[in-house]
Amino acid sequence: MPTYVVLMNWTDQGIKNVKDTIKRAQDFKNALERSGGKMLDAYYTMGKHDFIVTVELPNDESAMSTLLALGERGNVHTTTLKAFSLSEAEKIVSKLS
Repeated sequence: MPTYVVLMNWTDQGIKNVKDTIKRAQDFKNALERSGGKMLDAYYTMGKHDFIVTVELPNDESAMSTLLALGERGNVHTTTLKAFSLSEAEKIVSKLS
């Protein structure tokens, strides 16, 4: 299953309601599971991003749909990176001529 790294930053609405953030994270985890995926890791961070999650989802379409629904709630802005494990990267690199 494809892996995605999602970098999140709170919107004004999201930080204003920061006390609800654990519940929102659980709601996001539940949405991932309903989409056939799962949350691998989640971290609150200090620096450029406020929250980082790694998730697995069946395909790019389900990733986009799930993340659009998250954004629609208005609490975070996201940047999504499709990730490749070392073994997946090894297969890709081995095909280089």
